[in-house]
Amino acid sequence: MDAKLLSHRFREDTAALWSAILDHPFVRGIGAGDLPRDKYEFYLKQDYIYLIEFSRVLALASAKAARLADMAYFGGLLQATLNTEMELHRRTCADFGISKAELAAVEPAAVTTAYTNLLVRTGYEGNFTDLLAVVLPCELGYAEIASYLASQGLPPDPHYVDWINTYSSREFIEFAQRVGETFDELAAGAPSRDIDRWFGLYLASARYELLFFEMAWRSELWPPIVPT
Repeated sequence: MDAKLLSHRFREDTAALWSAILDHPFVRGIGAGDLPRDKYEFYLKQDYIYLIEFSRVLALASAKAARLADMAYFGGLLQATLNTEMELHRRTCADFGISKAELAAVEPAAVTTAYTNLLVRTGYEGNFTDLLAVVLPCELGYAEIASYLASQGLPPDPHYVDWINTYSSREFIEFAQRVGETFDELAAGAPSRDIDRWFGLYLASARYELLFFEMAWRSELWPPIVPT
């Protein structure tokens, strides 16, 4: 096995899962531009919480990286996420009538909590390569989803065009590819027990990507079985 292509192998071994994501009605709704507004608003609120926790993951990545270049890179991404991406997210929410105060008061959904707990816990308890493995589905996955939607033609709704353009942009794709390439480089020659652990982290994260879209589609804070 060529460990340099380990991220590619992980993607191939979860092909059915990624097909389900690309065919999910939430994703298809963004691509067609007919996703109901309330579902996208729910997604925006939960994604804001996700970005806060993802910033912690980027900070941990910078702290755990052994190479100065990786420390600087993820430190720069942390700055960009906290001071640029989140501000853009707040502006998008404002376009939908979601105020900063409302964002600050959002209750995290069960899936959001579970997903971000996986990421942050891996960042605290795992090593740098573990952390890269668990964020691969988010980074490479969003680049793949957005690039696929862009190839199908942009929708009429400008908000969904912004989503597609953001995650299919050259800057985002280069970032996602850098994460994948760094993972492949560090994973080269690793024993099977490490590869199995990394695949477990990747698989769990990819499953949560699907569940995140499903949660937003259902506008579901908790499964119906849980009393409110």
